[in-house]
Amino acid sequence: MHLYRTHNCGELTKTDVDKTVRLSGWVHHRRDHGGVLFIDLRDQYGITQIVFHPENKEMLDIASHISYESVITITGKVVARSEETVNSKLATGEIEIFVDELTIESSAKTTPFQVAESDVVNEDLRLRYRFIDLRREKMCKNIIFRAEVITTIREFMEGKGFHEFQTPILANSSPEGARDYLVPSRIHPGKFYALPQAPQQYKQLLMISGFDRYYQIAPCFRDEDARADRSPGEFYQLDIEMAFVTQEEVFEIVDELMKLVVEKHGKQKLLFNDFPRITFHDAMNKYGTDKPDMRFDLFLADLTDDLSGSECQIFSQGKKTGIAIKAINYPGGTTAPRSFFDGLQTWAKQNGLKGLAYIVFEDGNAKGPIVKFLNENDLAVIKEKTGAKDGDVVFFAVAKWKAACHGLGALRLVLAERMELRDPNIMAFCWVVDFPMYEKEDHSGNIVFSHNPFSMPQGGMKALEEQNPLDIVAYQYDICCNGVELSSGAIRNHQPEIMYKAFEIGGYNKKEVDEHFGHMIRAFEYGAPPHGGIAPGVDRLIMLLANEPSIREVIAFPKNSKAQDLLVGAPSSVLPEQLAELNIRIVD
Repeated sequence: MHLYRTHNCGELTKTDVDKTVRLSGWVHHRRDHGGVLFIDLRDQYGITQIVFHPENKEMLDIASHISYESVITITGKVVARSEETVNSKLATGEIEIFVDELTIESSAKTTPFQVAESDVVNEDLRLRYRFIDLRREKMCKNIIFRAEVITTIREFMEGKGFHEFQTPILANSSPEGARDYLVPSRIHPGKFYALPQAPQQYKQLLMISGFDRYYQIAPCFRDEDARADRSPGEFYQLDIEMAFVTQEEVFEIVDELMKLVVEKHGKQKLLFNDFPRITFHDAMNKYGTDKPDMRFDLFLADLTDDLSGSECQIFSQGKKTGIAIKAINYPGGTTAPRSFFDGLQTWAKQNGLKGLAYIVFEDGNAKGPIVKFLNENDLAVIKEKTGAKDGDVVFFAVAKWKAACHGLGALRLVLAERMELRDPNIMAFCWVVDFPMYEKEDHSGNIVFSHNPFSMPQGGMKALEEQNPLDIVAYQYDICCNGVELSSGAIRNHQPEIMYKAFEIGGYNKKEVDEHFGHMIRAFEYGAPPHGGIAPGVDRLIMLLANEPSIREVIAFPKNSKAQDLLVGAPSSVLPEQLAELNIRIVD
């Protein structure tokens, strides 16, 4: 007989009755029924009820004092439970084990929270004792679920002719994108590696090296703040790159993969079998975001041309260049309490708007602070464009186009929550395409890259030379689901002269391009195939499939919202001699 177990705690059934077995696991729960002691023994696979009878008083006494979460090994006989004591909630619920031998492998201190209970526990406490938190049934299932999804992804990619290659973790710092995590070099004083924000340049170099289809479950590092759908510091993505590929072929691969993982692992249904494509500008104008939640029909309306000539001072701002008048209808909004409308003014300022005007349509009349400044034609246009009816409330944002879109896009989600429109049992994938190559910085007015600087502009060099930079769109695309951006991708710029020109428009001279991306230019000069790819976020995808509200629920050892690993105490101070070795001094 094995030293620790002949079976796991989730596999014994009535077919095993009368067998002598050995199990090991954690003490999950204990119940004393008049001298007969019942313990639920737990491991990764499930729970088995074990029974200590009063005939062996010494063993019964020891078992009675074993603390929860202690690890024990037992040997005993499998017995069928009586019909009235069968537990249909357990896979092992038809049997129990009469214990003959007991060994305490490890005694546990009183835990800071109960593994067996489902009570809400402070997140920082959970993360500090993550090794206990991961014993909880939900967390255990989530982490195993994650592994199973990744296995499916790997099998799919290999079946499509992709090969997994590993790219460097110690890489070069890049001026674009988020903040880098820098690693000082001991043997090159004053110089630094950077942890890769993504394997972007390396995977392009693999295509130039002659490999045709690459993928990697890649760790990526960005010094960003936490969000519910973003882990601070590090995350994993399914990194994909293909040579001699069109944008449509990238979509086909990803569409097929997403359908597979939802069908095989998700409890949700797909809203669209053919994932819709929507341009960046249409997504912003219709949904107020470039990562639209398409599970519900609640749309923004553009009233800039209709209301900019209004006598209403708020709407007359629409005459100014770059100012947009956006509106959204709240069906049945007249039933909302006054406090909701009052709170929206503070909310609007927190979401980039100076305020939030609104009109209430009730009892055949229009009501609200701005109604007296509007004529019948203004009101008729508002109702026509927003679809407002009696009992509805229409909200307005008047601001720069992007701010107006984002503000009402955020309000769209607030209204959807109030109206319970966001069905958790549906996954609505979509592609957002034709991102602008450049945008103008608000604070400086400079033209900068708006997305990925390595993307191929639609129209190539001709577009860069002849079009207004703000009108140039790129072969850039995002795949989104339920309002979450899963991934950005692009068909890459693979020609040196186009890359120099693209970076010149983005504010980089030739010397700077050569300094930061000389290796890419050098590679392009020796024959680069047209290529493109994408990198869906593994953590985010699994979060959606598992129907979890936070990405930390599907990561074994996540950082908290302050980018701290409370379990191991990172980040931490280091010894003075370690700093000296790296030629670093901390300045107060």
